[in-house]
Amino acid sequence: MKLYQTLESQLKKEPNYVSDNGELKKWVVISKAQNFDEELITLLLKDKTVKDYFFKEIAGITIFNQGLFLQFLEQKNYLNDSYTQFKNKVGLTIDGKYLKQRNEVALVWPFKDCILEGGQSREEDKREEIFFNEILAQDEITQLLEPKVLTNAKRIDKDGEQPLDQFNRNEEGTITDNLIIKGNNLLALHTLKQEFAGKVKLIYIDPPYNTGSDSFGYNDNFNHSTWMTFMKNRLQSGKYLLNDNGFFCCHIDNNEGEYLKVLMDEVFGAENYINTFYIRVRYPDKTLKQDMDFHKEIESIHIYKKSNNAKPIHNEIETTIDKYIFYFEEIGKGNEIELGGKKVIVFQKDEIKIVKKEFSDKGRKEVWATGSILDGNSSGRFFRDYLTGRYENDGLGIVYKVFGVGDETDGYRYFTGPKKSGATKGKYFQGIPNKQVESENNIRTIPINNFYDLAGGFGNCRLEGGVELRSGKKPEELLRIILSHFSQKNDIVLDYHLGSGTTAAVAHKMNRQYIGVEQLDYGKNDSVIRLENVINGDKTGISKDEEINWQGGGSLGVFNELCQPAI
Repeated sequence: MKLYQTLESQLKKEPNYVSDNGELKKWVVISKAQNFDEELITLLLKDKTVKDYFFKEIAGITIFNQGLFLQFLEQKNYLNDSYTQFKNKVGLTIDGKYLKQRNEVALVWPFKDCILEGGQSREEDKREEIFFNEILAQDEITQLLEPKVLTNAKRIDKDGEQPLDQFNRNEEGTITDNLIIKGNNLLALHTLKQEFAGKVKLIYIDPPYNTGSDSFGYNDNFNHSTWMTFMKNRLQSGKYLLNDNGFFCCHIDNNEGEYLKVLMDEVFGAENYINTFYIRVRYPDKTLKQDMDFHKEIESIHIYKKSNNAKPIHNEIETTIDKYIFYFEEIGKGNEIELGGKKVIVFQKDEIKIVKKEFSDKGRKEVWATGSILDGNSSGRFFRDYLTGRYENDGLGIVYKVFGVGDETDGYRYFTGPKKSGATKGKYFQGIPNKQVESENNIRTIPINNFYDLAGGFGNCRLEGGVELRSGKKPEELLRIILSHFSQKNDIVLDYHLGSGTTAAVAHKMNRQYIGVEQLDYGKNDSVIRLENVINGDKTGISKDEEINWQGGGSLGVFNELCQPAI
Protein backbone atom coordinates (compact mmCIF):
# COMPACT_ATOMS: atom_id res chain seq x y z
CA MET A 1 0.00 0.00 0.00
CA LYS A 2 1.30 3.45 -0.91
CA LEU A 3 2.34 5.73 1.95
CA TYR A 4 -0.35 8.27 1.23
CA GLN A 5 -3.06 5.59 1.22
CA THR A 6 -1.71 4.21 4.49
CA LEU A 7 -1.67 7.67 6.08
CA GLU A 8 -5.14 8.51 4.81
CA SER A 9 -6.53 5.23 6.13
CA GLN A 10 -5.01 5.85 9.56
CA LEU A 11 -6.24 9.46 9.76
CA LYS A 12 -9.79 8.47 8.79
CA LYS A 13 -10.00 6.43 11.98
CA GLU A 14 -10.65 9.75 13.70
CA PRO A 15 -14.22 10.90 12.75
CA ASN A 16 -13.35 14.59 13.26
CA TYR A 17 -10.93 14.36 10.36
CA VAL A 18 -13.55 13.06 7.90
CA SER A 19 -16.15 15.09 5.99
CA ASP A 20 -19.77 14.06 5.49
CA ASN A 21 -18.95 12.65 2.05
CA GLY A 22 -16.09 10.56 3.42
CA GLU A 23 -13.21 12.80 2.28
CA LEU A 24 -10.26 13.55 4.54
CA LYS A 25 -10.34 17.11 5.96
CA LYS A 26 -6.75 17.92 5.11
CA TRP A 27 -6.98 21.50 6.38
CA VAL A 28 -8.01 20.19 9.79
CA VAL A 29 -5.11 17.73 9.88
CA ILE A 30 -2.65 20.42 8.77
CA SER A 31 -3.87 22.78 11.49
CA LYS A 32 -3.52 20.04 14.12
CA ALA A 33 -0.02 19.19 12.93
CA GLN A 34 1.06 22.84 13.04
CA ASN A 35 0.07 22.92 16.72
CA PHE A 36 1.63 19.53 17.58
CA ASP A 37 -1.81 18.26 18.55
CA GLU A 38 -1.48 15.36 21.00
CA GLU A 39 -4.50 13.49 19.60
CA LEU A 40 -3.08 13.59 16.06
CA ILE A 41 0.44 12.54 17.07
CA THR A 42 -0.93 9.63 19.12
CA LEU A 43 -2.94 8.47 16.12
CA LEU A 44 0.08 8.65 13.81
CA LEU A 45 2.27 6.66 16.20
CA LYS A 46 -0.15 3.72 16.16
CA ASP A 47 0.78 2.80 12.54
CA LYS A 48 4.31 1.45 12.07
CA THR A 49 4.67 2.63 8.45
CA VAL A 50 3.54 6.13 9.31
CA LYS A 51 5.71 6.19 12.43
CA ASP A 52 8.82 5.05 10.57
CA TYR A 53 8.42 7.78 7.95
CA PHE A 54 7.32 10.77 10.01
CA PHE A 55 9.09 10.14 13.31
CA LYS A 56 12.69 9.54 14.30
CA GLU A 57 14.47 8.41 17.41
CA ILE A 58 17.01 10.77 18.99
CA ALA A 59 18.71 9.73 22.25
CA GLY A 60 15.84 7.39 23.03
CA ILE A 61 13.19 10.05 22.40
CA THR A 62 10.65 9.84 19.57
CA ILE A 63 10.52 13.13 17.63
CA PHE A 64 7.71 14.14 15.26
CA ASN A 65 9.08 15.48 11.94
CA GLN A 66 6.46 18.17 11.58
CA GLY A 67 8.02 19.82 8.52
CA LEU A 68 8.14 16.59 6.54
CA PHE A 69 4.56 15.71 7.50
CA LEU A 70 3.19 19.12 6.44
CA GLN A 71 5.18 19.11 3.24
CA PHE A 72 3.88 15.65 2.37
CA LEU A 73 0.25 16.64 2.92
CA GLU A 74 0.60 19.90 0.99
CA GLN A 75 2.24 18.16 -1.95
CA LYS A 76 -0.57 15.66 -2.15
CA ASN A 77 -3.10 18.45 -1.67
CA TYR A 78 -1.81 20.71 -4.40
CA LEU A 79 -0.10 18.29 -6.80
CA ASN A 80 -2.62 15.48 -6.75
CA ASP A 81 -0.87 12.09 -7.11
CA SER A 82 2.49 13.13 -8.54
CA TYR A 83 5.53 11.63 -6.85
CA THR A 84 7.70 14.73 -7.07
CA GLN A 85 7.12 18.23 -5.81
CA PHE A 86 8.73 19.64 -8.97
CA LYS A 87 6.37 18.16 -11.56
CA ASN A 88 4.79 21.09 -13.47
CA LYS A 89 5.94 23.44 -10.69
CA VAL A 90 9.61 24.16 -11.38
CA GLY A 91 10.62 27.59 -10.09
CA LEU A 92 7.16 28.60 -8.98
CA THR A 93 7.88 28.73 -5.27
CA ILE A 94 8.72 31.70 -3.08
CA ASP A 95 10.01 31.22 0.46
CA GLY A 96 9.27 27.48 0.12
CA LYS A 97 5.62 27.94 -0.77
CA TYR A 98 3.93 27.57 -4.12
CA LEU A 99 2.37 30.69 -5.58
CA LYS A 100 -1.01 28.97 -5.38
CA GLN A 101 -0.50 28.49 -1.65
CA ARG A 102 0.62 32.08 -1.12
CA ASN A 103 -2.45 33.42 -2.95
CA GLU A 104 -0.68 36.67 -3.79
CA VAL A 105 1.28 38.49 -6.46
CA ALA A 106 5.02 38.52 -5.91
CA LEU A 107 7.97 40.05 -7.68
CA VAL A 108 10.68 37.74 -8.98
CA TRP A 109 13.94 39.06 -10.42
CA PRO A 110 17.58 37.99 -10.79
CA PHE A 111 19.51 38.09 -7.51
CA LYS A 112 16.39 38.44 -5.37
CA ASP A 113 17.86 35.83 -3.03
CA CYS A 114 21.07 37.82 -2.58
CA ILE A 115 22.57 40.45 -0.33
CA LEU A 116 24.12 43.51 -1.98
CA GLU A 117 26.42 45.60 0.18
CA GLY A 118 25.73 48.66 -1.95
CA GLY A 119 28.75 50.75 -1.01
CA GLN A 120 28.67 54.37 -2.15
CA SER A 121 31.60 56.74 -1.85
CA ARG A 122 31.04 59.31 -4.57
CA GLU A 123 27.94 60.00 -6.65
CA GLU A 124 29.83 59.75 -9.93
CA ASP A 125 31.32 56.33 -9.17
CA LYS A 126 30.00 53.38 -11.17
CA ARG A 127 30.16 50.33 -8.99
CA GLU A 128 30.44 46.59 -9.56
CA GLU A 129 29.84 44.47 -6.50
CA ILE A 130 29.33 40.85 -5.55
CA PHE A 131 25.83 39.49 -4.98
CA PHE A 132 26.10 37.23 -1.92
CA ASN A 133 23.59 34.39 -2.27
CA GLU A 134 21.67 33.93 0.98
CA ILE A 135 22.17 30.14 0.90
CA LEU A 136 25.55 29.68 -0.77
CA ALA A 137 27.38 32.57 0.89
CA GLN A 138 26.19 32.32 4.48
CA ASP A 139 29.66 32.79 5.97
CA GLU A 140 30.35 35.86 3.86
CA ILE A 141 26.96 37.38 4.68
CA THR A 142 27.38 36.72 8.39
CA GLN A 143 30.72 38.49 8.37
CA LEU A 144 29.39 41.34 6.24
CA LEU A 145 26.37 42.05 8.43
CA GLU A 146 27.82 41.50 11.88
CA PRO A 147 27.58 44.68 14.00
CA LYS A 148 30.29 47.22 13.31
CA VAL A 149 32.12 49.54 15.69
CA LEU A 150 31.05 53.20 15.48
CA THR A 151 34.17 55.35 15.66
CA ASN A 152 35.50 58.87 15.13
CA ALA A 153 32.72 60.21 17.36
CA LYS A 154 31.81 63.67 18.59
CA ARG A 155 28.90 65.39 20.30
CA ILE A 156 27.63 68.71 18.99
CA ASP A 157 25.59 71.25 20.96
CA LYS A 158 25.38 75.06 21.25
CA ASP A 159 28.87 75.11 22.73
CA GLY A 160 30.31 73.43 19.65
CA GLU A 161 31.98 70.05 19.35
CA GLN A 162 32.57 67.95 22.45
CA PRO A 163 33.92 64.43 23.00
CA LEU A 164 31.25 61.73 22.90
CA ASP A 165 32.38 59.42 25.69
CA GLN A 166 29.07 57.71 26.42
CA PHE A 167 25.42 57.69 25.41
CA ASN A 168 22.52 59.17 27.31
CA ARG A 169 19.92 56.53 28.15
CA ASN A 170 16.39 56.44 29.58
CA GLU A 171 15.06 54.25 32.40
CA GLU A 172 14.59 51.34 29.99
CA GLY A 173 18.21 51.59 28.89
CA THR A 174 17.42 52.91 25.41
CA ILE A 175 19.81 55.45 23.91
CA THR A 176 18.16 58.88 23.80
CA ASP A 177 20.82 60.76 21.83
CA ASN A 178 20.20 62.01 18.32
CA LEU A 179 22.64 60.18 16.06
CA ILE A 180 24.19 60.76 12.65
CA ILE A 181 26.16 57.84 11.21
CA LYS A 182 28.44 58.24 8.19
CA GLY A 183 28.87 55.04 6.23
CA ASN A 184 27.17 52.20 4.39
CA ASN A 185 23.50 52.20 5.36
CA LEU A 186 23.00 48.42 5.16
CA LEU A 187 25.87 47.84 7.57
CA ALA A 188 24.62 50.67 9.78
CA LEU A 189 21.10 49.19 9.93
CA HIS A 190 22.44 45.83 11.09
CA THR A 191 24.66 47.59 13.64
CA LEU A 192 21.66 49.54 14.98
CA LYS A 193 19.76 46.29 15.64
CA GLN A 194 21.64 45.70 18.89
CA GLU A 195 20.30 48.90 20.44
CA PHE A 196 17.18 49.83 18.50
CA ALA A 197 15.47 46.62 17.33
CA GLY A 198 11.72 47.12 17.80
CA LYS A 199 12.13 50.70 19.09
CA VAL A 200 11.83 52.95 16.03
CA LYS A 201 8.43 54.59 15.51
CA LEU A 202 8.86 56.02 12.01
CA ILE A 203 11.18 55.38 9.10
CA TYR A 204 11.09 57.86 6.23
CA ILE A 205 13.47 57.39 3.33
CA ASP A 206 14.05 59.19 0.07
CA PRO A 207 16.22 56.61 -1.74
CA PRO A 208 17.88 57.02 -5.13
CA TYR A 209 15.20 56.73 -7.80
CA ASN A 210 17.37 54.76 -10.25
CA THR A 211 16.94 57.36 -12.97
CA GLY A 212 20.37 56.71 -14.43
CA SER A 213 21.64 60.09 -13.26
CA ASP A 214 21.11 59.85 -9.49
CA SER A 215 23.32 58.42 -6.74
CA PHE A 216 22.41 54.82 -7.60
CA GLY A 217 25.42 54.49 -9.84
CA TYR A 218 25.22 50.84 -10.92
CA ASN A 219 25.84 50.76 -14.63
CA ASP A 220 25.37 47.16 -15.67
CA ASN A 221 22.98 44.84 -17.46
CA PHE A 222 21.08 44.18 -14.23
CA ASN A 223 20.55 47.79 -13.16
CA HIS A 224 16.84 47.31 -12.38
CA SER A 225 17.45 44.00 -10.62
CA THR A 226 20.34 45.53 -8.70
CA TRP A 227 18.13 48.36 -7.49
CA MET A 228 15.41 45.92 -6.42
CA THR A 229 17.90 43.82 -4.44
CA PHE A 230 19.44 46.97 -2.95
CA MET A 231 16.00 48.15 -1.76
CA LYS A 232 14.77 44.74 -0.55
CA ASN A 233 17.81 44.21 1.69
CA ARG A 234 17.30 47.58 3.34
CA LEU A 235 13.51 47.42 3.63
CA GLN A 236 13.78 44.13 5.48
CA SER A 237 16.46 45.50 7.82
CA GLY A 238 14.45 48.65 8.48
CA LYS A 239 11.30 46.66 9.23
CA TYR A 240 13.21 44.79 11.94
CA LEU A 241 13.94 48.10 13.69
CA LEU A 242 10.31 49.25 13.75
CA ASN A 243 8.16 48.70 16.81
CA ASP A 244 4.69 47.19 16.47
CA ASN A 245 3.19 50.69 16.38
CA GLY A 246 5.64 51.82 13.72
CA PHE A 247 5.34 53.15 10.18
CA PHE A 248 7.51 53.02 7.08
CA CYS A 249 7.25 55.81 4.49
CA CYS A 250 9.19 55.56 1.22
CA HIS A 251 9.41 58.49 -1.20
CA ILE A 252 9.75 57.61 -4.89
CA ASP A 253 8.94 58.82 -8.41
CA ASN A 254 7.35 56.86 -11.24
CA ASN A 255 10.65 55.44 -12.47
CA GLU A 256 10.51 52.55 -9.96
CA GLY A 257 7.40 53.49 -7.99
CA GLU A 258 5.12 50.68 -9.14
CA TYR A 259 7.75 47.99 -8.59
CA LEU A 260 8.52 49.47 -5.17
CA LYS A 261 4.84 49.25 -4.20
CA VAL A 262 4.68 45.50 -4.96
CA LEU A 263 8.03 44.95 -3.24
CA MET A 264 6.81 46.74 -0.10
CA ASP A 265 3.62 44.65 -0.22
CA GLU A 266 5.85 41.59 -0.09
CA VAL A 267 8.13 42.86 2.70
CA PHE A 268 5.47 44.42 4.95
CA GLY A 269 2.39 42.50 3.84
CA ALA A 270 -0.24 43.96 1.51
CA GLU A 271 -2.63 44.08 4.45
CA ASN A 272 -0.32 46.59 6.16
CA TYR A 273 -0.43 49.09 3.30
CA ILE A 274 -2.03 52.30 4.56
CA ASN A 275 -2.03 54.72 1.66
CA THR A 276 0.06 56.64 -0.81
CA PHE A 277 0.59 60.37 -0.50
CA TYR A 278 0.87 62.13 -3.85
CA ILE A 279 3.19 65.11 -3.78
CA ARG A 280 3.27 67.80 -6.45
CA VAL A 281 6.95 68.66 -6.75
CA ARG A 282 6.95 71.03 -9.72
CA TYR A 283 4.71 72.93 -12.11
CA PRO A 284 5.38 71.60 -15.62
CA ASP A 285 4.72 74.97 -17.29
CA LYS A 286 7.55 76.48 -15.24
CA THR A 287 10.22 73.90 -16.04
CA LEU A 288 13.17 74.84 -18.21
CA LYS A 289 13.19 71.44 -19.96
CA GLN A 290 10.71 72.37 -22.64
CA ASP A 291 12.06 69.66 -24.95
CA MET A 292 10.31 66.96 -22.90
CA ASP A 293 6.96 65.62 -24.14
CA PHE A 294 5.72 65.20 -20.57
CA HIS A 295 7.14 66.56 -17.35
CA LYS A 296 7.22 64.65 -14.09
CA GLU A 297 4.99 66.60 -11.79
CA ILE A 298 4.01 64.13 -9.07
CA GLU A 299 6.02 61.95 -6.71
CA SER A 300 4.66 59.38 -4.27
CA ILE A 301 5.19 58.31 -0.69
CA HIS A 302 4.11 54.70 -0.06
CA ILE A 303 3.11 54.25 3.59
CA TYR A 304 3.02 50.95 5.51
CA LYS A 305 2.43 50.01 9.13
CA LYS A 306 4.37 47.35 11.01
CA SER A 307 1.20 45.72 12.39
CA ASN A 308 -2.45 46.38 13.14
CA ASN A 309 -1.38 48.07 16.36
CA ALA A 310 -0.08 51.05 14.37
CA LYS A 311 -2.61 53.89 14.18
CA PRO A 312 -1.86 57.10 12.25
CA ILE A 313 -2.32 60.37 14.12
CA HIS A 314 -5.11 62.44 12.64
CA ASN A 315 -4.29 65.78 14.21
CA GLU A 316 -5.48 68.86 12.43
CA ILE A 317 -2.69 69.60 9.98
CA GLU A 318 -2.88 72.57 7.64
CA THR A 319 -3.31 70.68 4.42
CA THR A 320 -5.75 73.28 3.11
CA ILE A 321 -5.03 76.90 2.33
CA ASP A 322 -6.99 79.86 3.69
CA LYS A 323 -7.95 82.67 1.34
CA TYR A 324 -8.28 86.34 2.19
CA ILE A 325 -9.20 89.49 0.29
CA PHE A 326 -6.48 92.12 0.75
CA TYR A 327 -6.56 95.68 -0.48
CA PHE A 328 -3.72 98.08 -1.11
CA GLU A 329 -4.41 101.44 0.44
CA GLU A 330 -2.20 104.16 -0.99
CA ILE A 331 -1.27 106.67 1.71
CA GLY A 332 1.44 108.40 -0.31
CA LYS A 333 1.92 109.53 -3.91
CA GLY A 334 4.84 107.27 -4.71
CA ASN A 335 7.37 107.93 -7.44
CA GLU A 336 6.28 107.65 -11.08
CA ILE A 337 8.80 106.01 -13.40
CA GLU A 338 8.84 103.92 -16.59
CA LEU A 339 9.83 100.27 -16.61
CA GLY A 340 9.70 98.06 -19.69
CA GLY A 341 7.61 100.63 -21.54
CA LYS A 342 4.98 100.68 -18.78
CA LYS A 343 3.92 103.49 -16.51
CA VAL A 344 4.84 102.47 -13.00
CA ILE A 345 4.37 104.06 -9.59
CA VAL A 346 6.86 102.88 -7.01
CA PHE A 347 5.74 102.98 -3.35
CA GLN A 348 8.00 102.87 -0.33
CA LYS A 349 6.77 101.12 2.80
CA ASP A 350 5.40 104.29 4.40
CA GLU A 351 3.48 105.18 1.25
CA ILE A 352 1.27 102.13 0.99
CA LYS A 353 -0.27 99.63 3.38
CA ILE A 354 -2.11 96.37 3.11
CA VAL A 355 -5.53 96.17 4.74
CA LYS A 356 -8.27 93.58 4.94
CA LYS A 357 -11.72 95.05 4.35
CA GLU A 358 -15.31 93.95 3.96
CA PHE A 359 -15.81 91.90 0.85
CA SER A 360 -16.87 93.74 -2.26
CA ASP A 361 -16.91 93.35 -6.01
CA LYS A 362 -13.95 95.72 -6.18
CA GLY A 363 -11.60 93.37 -4.38
CA ARG A 364 -8.56 93.29 -6.60
CA LYS A 365 -6.62 90.47 -4.98
CA GLU A 366 -7.59 87.14 -3.56
CA VAL A 367 -4.36 85.93 -1.98
CA TRP A 368 -3.33 82.51 -0.75
CA ALA A 369 -2.30 83.28 2.78
CA THR A 370 0.35 80.55 2.88
CA GLY A 371 1.75 81.55 -0.47
CA SER A 372 1.49 80.52 -4.07
CA ILE A 373 4.64 80.56 -6.13
CA LEU A 374 3.24 79.64 -9.51
CA ASP A 375 4.96 82.78 -10.81
CA GLY A 376 8.11 82.43 -8.76
CA ASN A 377 7.04 84.45 -5.74
CA SER A 378 5.36 83.56 -2.44
CA SER A 379 2.65 86.16 -1.97
CA GLY A 380 1.75 84.73 1.41
CA ARG A 381 5.30 85.12 2.69
CA PHE A 382 5.34 88.71 1.39
CA PHE A 383 2.17 89.60 3.25
CA ARG A 384 3.28 88.00 6.52
CA ASP A 385 6.65 89.73 6.38
CA TYR A 386 5.06 93.04 5.39
CA LEU A 387 2.51 93.01 8.19
CA THR A 388 5.05 91.99 10.85
CA GLY A 389 7.69 94.46 9.72
CA ARG A 390 10.14 91.81 8.56
CA TYR A 391 10.01 92.73 4.87
CA GLU A 392 13.22 94.12 3.39
CA ASN A 393 13.43 96.52 0.45
CA ASP A 394 14.61 94.47 -2.53
CA GLY A 395 14.99 97.20 -5.13
CA LEU A 396 13.69 100.65 -5.94
CA GLY A 397 10.69 100.30 -3.67
CA ILE A 398 8.33 98.01 -1.80
CA VAL A 399 5.32 97.82 -4.15
CA TYR A 400 5.07 98.59 -7.88
CA LYS A 401 1.78 99.71 -9.37
CA VAL A 402 2.04 98.80 -13.04
CA PHE A 403 -0.46 100.20 -15.55
CA GLY A 404 -1.58 98.57 -18.76
CA VAL A 405 -1.20 94.95 -17.74
CA GLY A 406 -3.63 92.15 -17.01
CA ASP A 407 -7.37 92.28 -16.63
CA GLU A 408 -7.79 94.38 -13.51
CA THR A 409 -10.88 96.59 -13.37
CA ASP A 410 -8.84 99.75 -13.10
CA GLY A 411 -6.19 98.77 -15.62
CA TYR A 412 -3.26 98.08 -13.31
CA ARG A 413 -1.73 95.47 -11.09
CA TYR A 414 0.48 95.54 -8.06
CA PHE A 415 3.88 93.85 -8.05
CA THR A 416 6.69 93.41 -5.59
CA GLY A 417 9.85 95.33 -6.34
CA PRO A 418 12.42 93.98 -8.78
CA LYS A 419 15.45 92.31 -7.27
CA LYS A 420 17.84 95.00 -8.47
CA SER A 421 17.88 98.45 -9.97
CA GLY A 422 17.29 98.39 -13.71
CA ALA A 423 15.29 95.16 -13.64
CA THR A 424 12.08 95.36 -15.63
CA LYS A 425 10.16 92.48 -14.17
CA GLY A 426 8.50 92.57 -10.80
CA LYS A 427 6.63 89.73 -9.12
CA TYR A 428 2.86 89.76 -9.39
CA PHE A 429 0.87 88.96 -6.27
CA GLN A 430 -0.72 85.69 -7.37
CA GLY A 431 -4.49 85.85 -7.10
CA ILE A 432 -7.87 85.98 -8.83
CA PRO A 433 -9.03 89.54 -9.57
CA ASN A 434 -12.52 90.88 -8.92
CA LYS A 435 -13.83 87.80 -7.18
CA GLN A 436 -16.08 87.79 -4.14
CA VAL A 437 -15.72 85.15 -1.43
CA GLU A 438 -18.34 84.04 1.04
CA SER A 439 -16.07 83.54 4.02
CA GLU A 440 -12.48 83.99 5.11
CA ASN A 441 -11.72 80.28 5.24
CA ASN A 442 -12.30 78.73 1.88
CA ILE A 443 -10.70 75.37 1.25
CA ARG A 444 -8.72 75.05 -1.94
CA THR A 445 -9.99 72.14 -4.00
CA ILE A 446 -7.46 69.34 -4.45
CA PRO A 447 -7.80 66.71 -7.18
CA ILE A 448 -7.76 63.63 -4.89
CA ASN A 449 -7.41 62.75 -1.23
CA ASN A 450 -3.85 62.60 0.12
CA PHE A 451 -2.66 65.01 -2.55
CA TYR A 452 -0.27 67.72 -1.39
CA ASP A 453 0.57 70.64 -3.62
CA LEU A 454 4.06 71.42 -2.36
CA ALA A 455 5.63 72.47 -5.63
CA GLY A 456 6.28 75.90 -4.17
CA GLY A 457 8.05 74.37 -1.21
CA PHE A 458 10.27 72.29 -3.49
CA GLY A 459 11.12 75.40 -5.44
CA ASN A 460 12.00 77.45 -2.38
CA CYS A 461 13.73 74.91 -0.16
CA ARG A 462 17.13 75.14 -1.82
CA LEU A 463 18.71 77.06 1.04
CA GLU A 464 16.70 75.67 3.95
CA GLY A 465 18.94 74.86 6.88
CA GLY A 466 21.77 76.91 5.45
CA VAL A 467 22.85 74.16 3.04
CA GLU A 468 22.27 73.96 -0.69
CA LEU A 469 21.56 70.64 -2.30
CA ARG A 470 19.77 70.96 -5.62
CA SER A 471 19.34 67.27 -6.32
CA GLY A 472 16.54 65.62 -4.37
CA LYS A 473 16.29 68.01 -1.43
CA LYS A 474 12.89 67.84 0.24
CA PRO A 475 11.17 70.86 1.87
CA GLU A 476 10.79 70.86 5.64
CA GLU A 477 7.04 71.32 5.30
CA LEU A 478 6.74 67.88 3.68
CA LEU A 479 8.55 66.20 6.57
CA ARG A 480 6.46 68.16 9.06
CA ILE A 481 3.34 66.58 7.52
CA ILE A 482 4.86 63.07 7.64
CA LEU A 483 6.12 63.37 11.22
CA SER A 484 2.83 64.87 12.41
CA HIS A 485 0.84 61.94 11.04
CA PHE A 486 3.11 59.09 12.07
CA SER A 487 5.05 60.10 15.18
CA GLN A 488 4.80 61.99 18.44
CA LYS A 489 7.22 63.88 20.65
CA ASN A 490 10.20 61.80 21.82
CA ASP A 491 9.49 59.01 19.30
CA ILE A 492 12.49 57.69 17.38
CA VAL A 493 12.58 58.65 13.70
CA LEU A 494 15.03 57.00 11.28
CA ASP A 495 16.18 58.10 7.84
CA TYR A 496 18.91 55.91 6.34
CA HIS A 497 19.10 57.92 3.09
CA LEU A 498 19.62 61.19 4.95
CA GLY A 499 21.00 63.34 2.12
CA SER A 500 20.96 67.01 3.12
CA GLY A 501 19.37 66.16 6.48
CA THR A 502 15.79 67.41 6.09
CA THR A 503 14.30 64.55 8.12
CA ALA A 504 16.74 65.07 10.98
CA ALA A 505 16.30 68.87 10.93
CA VAL A 506 12.50 68.64 11.13
CA ALA A 507 12.64 65.90 13.77
CA HIS A 508 14.98 68.08 15.84
CA LYS A 509 12.62 71.06 15.62
CA MET A 510 9.59 68.87 16.44
CA ASN A 511 11.20 67.23 19.49
CA ARG A 512 11.61 63.78 17.99
CA GLN A 513 14.67 61.65 18.58
CA TYR A 514 16.31 60.85 15.27
CA ILE A 515 18.88 58.60 13.65
CA GLY A 516 20.29 59.52 10.27
CA VAL A 517 22.58 57.44 8.06
CA GLU A 518 24.34 58.81 4.99
CA GLN A 519 27.24 57.40 3.03
CA LEU A 520 27.79 60.14 0.44
CA ASP A 521 29.91 63.17 1.31
CA TYR A 522 28.20 66.48 0.52
CA GLY A 523 31.01 68.70 1.79
CA LYS A 524 29.81 72.14 2.85
CA ASN A 525 26.20 70.99 2.33
CA ASP A 526 26.55 68.10 4.74
CA SER A 527 23.66 67.17 7.04
CA VAL A 528 25.83 67.72 10.12
CA ILE A 529 26.44 71.34 9.10
CA ARG A 530 22.71 71.79 8.66
CA LEU A 531 22.00 70.31 12.10
CA GLU A 532 24.62 72.58 13.66
CA ASN A 533 22.63 75.48 12.19
CA VAL A 534 19.43 74.02 13.65
CA ILE A 535 21.00 73.72 17.10
CA ASN A 536 22.12 77.34 16.82
CA GLY A 537 18.60 78.59 16.04
CA ASP A 538 18.11 78.18 12.28
CA LYS A 539 15.13 80.33 11.18
CA THR A 540 14.42 78.71 7.81
CA GLY A 541 11.91 76.02 6.89
CA ILE A 542 9.29 75.35 9.57
CA SER A 543 11.13 77.32 12.26
CA LYS A 544 8.75 80.30 12.18
CA ASP A 545 5.61 78.18 12.31
CA GLU A 546 3.63 79.22 15.39
CA GLU A 547 3.47 75.64 16.65
CA ILE A 548 7.21 75.15 16.18
CA ASN A 549 8.64 78.58 17.09
CA TRP A 550 12.14 77.17 16.86
CA GLN A 551 14.69 78.92 19.11
CA GLY A 552 17.56 76.44 18.85
CA GLY A 553 19.04 73.99 21.33
CA GLY A 554 19.55 70.27 21.68
CA SER A 555 22.49 68.14 20.64
CA LEU A 556 23.50 65.22 18.46
CA GLY A 557 26.16 62.57 18.29
CA VAL A 558 28.10 62.08 15.07
CA PHE A 559 29.96 58.93 14.05
CA ASN A 560 32.16 59.36 11.01
CA GLU A 561 33.22 55.74 10.54
CA LEU A 562 31.89 52.18 10.63
CA CYS A 563 34.71 49.75 11.41
CA GLN A 564 34.96 45.99 11.42
CA PRO A 565 35.35 44.83 15.05
CA ALA A 566 38.64 43.32 16.08
CA ILE A 567 38.59 39.53 16.25
